[in-house]
Amino acid sequence: MRFEPTKIHGVVRVELEPITDDRGFFARAWCREEFAAAGLVSDLLQCNISYNTRLGTLRGMHYQADPHGEVKLVRATRGAVYDVALDLRLDSPTYLQWHAEELSADNRRALYIGAGIAHGFITLTDDAELFYQMSTQYVAEKSRGVRWNDPAFGIDWPAEPIVISDRDGSYPDFAAGEQA
Repeated sequence: MRFEPTKIHGVVRVELEPITDDRGFFARAWCREEFAAAGLVSDLLQCNISYNTRLGTLRGMHYQADPHGEVKLVRATRGAVYDVALDLRLDSPTYLQWHAEELSADNRRALYIGAGIAHGFITLTDDAELFYQMSTQYVAEKSRGVRWNDPAFGIDWPAEPIVISDRDGSYPDFAAGEQA
């Protein structure tokens, strides 16, 4: 695996290093020791799947408040998404900055998203599926979110959502100085 830092500390692109032959390829997609050696959280406790039937489905921007901040390793296993990480850590030099990647079954890329960083995506295809590895259990009372199109962030989405939950579309305006 190759770990490629992004402009946001705590958001890392994870690329496979396939070993190919006439059968296809084999690649390691997760290794506790390699993640730890790269300085990344390597204790992932839970796996989740997000299946989305329609192109234009938007989910996010979600995170969990401390002390249940969660690290996510996100990979598309079917279809494609425009995946966004938004830094909400007050003490971060990249506070309120965002980074986006196209994650697809074809590019097999993953995005490592540190605690205190909100996450969301919009599907670029029908039948898009994401596989999440998480560092902590879901704690409903610590679940938080910010609005996907809040002007405080200026996220450049590739399209307007066609499908979005009432909750995700109605978070209040973000006030600068808020902390995750």
